Amino acid sequence: MALDCTPTAIGEIKKLQAKRIAEGKPPVLGLRVGIRGGGCNGFGYVFEWCEKEPRATDKVFEFDGGEVKVFCDPKSLIYLDNTVLNYVTGLMGHGFKFENPNAKGACGCGESVQF
Repeated sequence: MALDCTPTAIGEIKKLQAKRIAEGKPPVLGLRVGIRGGGCNGFGYVFEWCEKEPRATDKVFEFDGGEVKVFCDPKSLIYLDNTVLNYVTGLMGHGFKFENPNAKGACGCGESVQF
């Protein structure tokens, strides 16, 4: 099972982590990604900072020499296998995007996905 991040996404994660520290917020140990039920297509992506150690069953992916860590639970990883986390900018805005080859459909906003 694999999960990857583009260099652009890694750079943005590092920038956001530094911003949190500059704002006096607790440092994070990593970024948690996953899948949860809900949304207009049945599932939604989880994307949240993780201030605690990863769970014993989590798969931990390290990027940029371990400076960026991404945690994913085993059930979500089934749906996210071979997914690439990207950071995109364009006329319609900017943000993180899951490029998921397992998805069979998605809503227009990209936050809800169908498998």
